[in-house]
Amino acid sequence: MPEREERGTTVPDEAAERPSPSAGRLLPLLAGFFVVVQLVAVYLPGSPDGGLELPWLPGADKIVHSLIFAIPVYLLARLTRRVGLVAGLFAVHAVVSELIQWRFIPYRDGDPWDAVADLVGIGLAVVLFRRSQTSWR
Repeated sequence: MPEREERGTTVPDEAAERPSPSAGRLLPLLAGFFVVVQLVAVYLPGSPDGGLELPWLPGADKIVHSLIFAIPVYLLARLTRRVGLVAGLFAVHAVVSELIQWRFIPYRDGDPWDAVADLVGIGLAVVLFRRSQTSWR
């Protein structure tokens, strides 16, 4: 524990060990923001003309699927330290969301390859989280 001198005595410096208040609030805000982004992206109705597609960049939707699952999983794992639970919940959500898109959301379809991209993003987040934990020790 870092120490400081006060009138000839050495006392522990608790302030040196505490993270800054702004850093402690940023992670939950970021995690919440990216969960909302994911939910909007996954459950936003499509359009009859396929307006959400990027024909000039084939496969872009799979990259987006991976990212909208990887980022919140990574952030929530950092926040909660329960990477298995977070990854498991998001994996179930990946499959269920495709079924909901297929059955209930106008102009959207349930694509099994989207679910695979979601799972790849979740796996990537788990690997990055675990690597970050071992590199900090």
